[in-house]
Amino acid sequence: MGLVFWQVFVRLFDAWANDGNYSHGFLILPIALYFAWERWPRLVAAPQRPSWLGLVLMIGGIGILLAGFWGSELFLSRIAFLPVIAGIIWFMFGTVHLRILAFPLAFVVLMIPIPAIIFNQIAFPLQLLASRLGEWAISVVGIPVVREGNVLNLAHQSLEVAEACSGIRSLVSLVTLGIVYAYFTDSRTWVRCLIVLSAVPVAIVANGARVAGTGMASEWISPAAAQGFLHDFAGLTMFAVALLTVFVIDSLFTRLLHLRSAQARNG
Repeated sequence: MGLVFWQVFVRLFDAWANDGNYSHGFLILPIALYFAWERWPRLVAAPQRPSWLGLVLMIGGIGILLAGFWGSELFLSRIAFLPVIAGIIWFMFGTVHLRILAFPLAFVVLMIPIPAIIFNQIAFPLQLLASRLGEWAISVVGIPVVREGNVLNLAHQSLEVAEACSGIRSLVSLVTLGIVYAYFTDSRTWVRCLIVLSAVPVAIVANGARVAGTGMASEWISPAAAQGFLHDFAGLTMFAVALLTVFVIDSLFTRLLHLRSAQARNG
């Protein structure tokens, strides 16, 4: 794996280090390895039934790698190591082991940057949505504002909701943390999915609130509040609030389930 994929891994590490949208990638692999280690007793107890189909899957992964190299498509070359690893597990140990390790392998996908064409299709609508939410919140408090696309025109300056402010960075990070949190707090699949899905609207609303807060601060305090330390601090604060909101939603939902369960037993 090291010899075949070393160029892929070097570029992947470079993307994590230099692209803020995927800086969480450094955490994904250790967490995935923990998920796999946690399944070690099940792996030891599972029967070993090697399958030649795993060799086919592994060869297919190598084919995807070559297609990514020849077509200069980073996403294909990066995603190729997953079918290769899955194929090795399937070929050497069997279907049961592959099924046990399915979740850790699927979790690793989060560390791979999505193709630029898909990223742009997600980021730009989020920019517009954050602009609309910011415009609405700013106008509610009585500050005159006119929105032109993703630009908010205030009395003293104009604020552009750039790609970095689209919220996709906090969205990906919050969904990732939501997956980890849901994994450790509940064993029911549908509850885990609900927790993860709740992170999406929370992240969108939190980013809109951050844009609105930046606009308000620039009008009430100083135009300098829309940039520099205060701008970055507002982003970190709203992400913390969003993460706490996900925890609160899960707590309320759990209490609601317990209440309904108690009513069903008493009724």
